[in-house]
Amino acid sequence: MTTRRTLLQAAAVLAPAALHATPKVPPPGGIKAFCIDFNWHRNDEKDHWINSFAAPGHWADADPQQHVDWYAAIGANVIQTFCVSCNGYAWYKGGFAPPQPGLKHDFLTDVVRLGHKQGLLVTGYFCAGANTKFAQDHPQLSYGTPSTLHIPFTDEYLAYLSSSIADAVRRTGIDGFMIDWIWNPAPKLREKGWIDAEKKLYTQITGQPFPAAGPAAADVLRYERKAIERCWRAVHKAAKDVHKDCIVWLSCSRLMDPTVAGAAWLKEVDWVMNENSDRAHFESARKAVGPQTRLLQCLVGWQSHDAAGYLADATTRGIDLYGFAEPRDNSLPLSAAEYLKRGPAGFPGKDRLTSNDRNTAALARFYTGRSLK
Repeated sequence: MTTRRTLLQAAAVLAPAALHATPKVPPPGGIKAFCIDFNWHRNDEKDHWINSFAAPGHWADADPQQHVDWYAAIGANVIQTFCVSCNGYAWYKGGFAPPQPGLKHDFLTDVVRLGHKQGLLVTGYFCAGANTKFAQDHPQLSYGTPSTLHIPFTDEYLAYLSSSIADAVRRTGIDGFMIDWIWNPAPKLREKGWIDAEKKLYTQITGQPFPAAGPAAADVLRYERKAIERCWRAVHKAAKDVHKDCIVWLSCSRLMDPTVAGAAWLKEVDWVMNENSDRAHFESARKAVGPQTRLLQCLVGWQSHDAAGYLADATTRGIDLYGFAEPRDNSLPLSAAEYLKRGPAGFPGKDRLTSNDRNTAALARFYTGRSLK
C-alpha cells in the first residue's frame, strides 16, 4: 500500500536536491576545499589489505558530525569526501555499490545534510582507473587488483561506473564529485600481454585488429586518448542526466600528458584539481581548461608541497585551493585546534605524515584568516 511515508522515501531517492538547502556555487571568496582521504591506509605497513588501498570497512565507524565539524573548523567551504573509494565500497547505504562493511552511519548522505546546514558544499569521489571490488568480481575485465591503474574502460566497466555515479548523485544530495585516475591501465601491467577485454576494446575503438606483436606506440596513444575521452563522456553524462548542475571535477597531476594534452573534453570540466606542485604546471593547466572551469591548486598531500611558501607569495592570491590528508585511526587527521595553534612551524619533521601535517596547518591558518606564522 502506498503511504505518505513511502512517498516521502521515494522523493528522498528521486529528488535529493530538493530536500537539502544547497549552498551557493561557487562559494563566495574562492574555493577552500579539503579531503580527509579514505583511499589509503599506510600508517602501519603490517596492516595492509591485498594492496595499499584501505581495507573494506576501515573507518566504517566514522562520525558524520565530527567530520563536518572538522572541515568547518579549518575554514573549508568545500568538503570533498567519498561516494565510492578505491576499494570499491560506498560510503552511503542502500545504493548501487555495496556500503563499506559495518558502515555505522549513512555517512555521505549525513555529511551532505550536516554540511549544507553549515553552508558548506559537499562533493564526493570516484576513481575511474582502479576499483578493487570490481576487479575481484570481474577478473576478466581487469589486470588484477594492484593499488595502481588496472581497469580498461570497457563497455561493461563504464556501465558499472555510470550506474554508480548516477545512483550517488540521485540518492545522497551531493553537490558534485571528483573523478580521479581517468587514465588507462599502467603500462607495466601490460608487459606480459594485454588482457583479452582490452584487446577487444582496442579493436572496438580503433576499428583495427589487435596486432599479434602488440600495437605500435603511436597506435597505443591514439587508442588511449579515445579511451579516456570515452570514459569522460560516460562520467559526465551519468552525472548531468541526473542533476544538470552537478559539479563534475577532475583530479589530474599531469594535464600535459600526451593522452590528454589538448583534448577538447578538458574544456567541459566544471572544476579541475591540479595536484602537481610545480607552478608552471598550473599555468599550463589553465590554458588547457575551459573559460568556465574553476582551477584548484592542491597544496596538501605530497611531500613536495610547500603550502606556507605558496600562500605567502602574493602572486598566488585569489587562486582556488585544495588539500587532502590521510586520517588517523579515529578517521580524522589531528584536531583542527592543534593545526591552528601550532601552525606550519610546529611540524618541522620531513617524513610523509609530518610534511602533510605542516601543510595542513598552513592551509587551515590561511582558510581561517590567521597568520601563517
